[in-house]
Amino acid sequence: MTGRDVLLNELAQGLLPMAQGLEWFDGLSTQEQSETLLFLCHHCIQARAVTEDGPESIRRAGLRPTHTPAVLITRGPVYQQLGKIAGLTPLDERRKAFRLLVAVLAIADERRRTRYCSDGCGHWWHSLPAADGT
Repeated sequence: MTGRDVLLNELAQGLLPMAQGLEWFDGLSTQEQSETLLFLCHHCIQARAVTEDGPESIRRAGLRPTHTPAVLITRGPVYQQLGKIAGLTPLDERRKAFRLLVAVLAIADERRRTRYCSDGCGHWWHSLPAADGT
């Protein structure tokens, strides 16, 4: 578990505001941003994201359906599309990709919590304290 792991999971769980996440993301080098997007892609896959998560993730991320990451997430098998989204290179597209992938992770992990972890689990990220310390 790294600081990046904690921060991304706090964002996905709504424990930190997206504005704080974007500020952190913007402070990363181009290489670190690419690594973070790939890392988020991996987490989405691990959380069992599905193609049907696309429309809700677009809404939660505050993207227009015509934004490149939004178009990609709705265009085929989610596992293929997540990699394409993580590989976007223009800065404004990387920022949109970051917001979208955090939203996909949030949706997939919420479903996983409900289906597989409702009676308890050993996932450290399911035990993160709320921003107010609770």
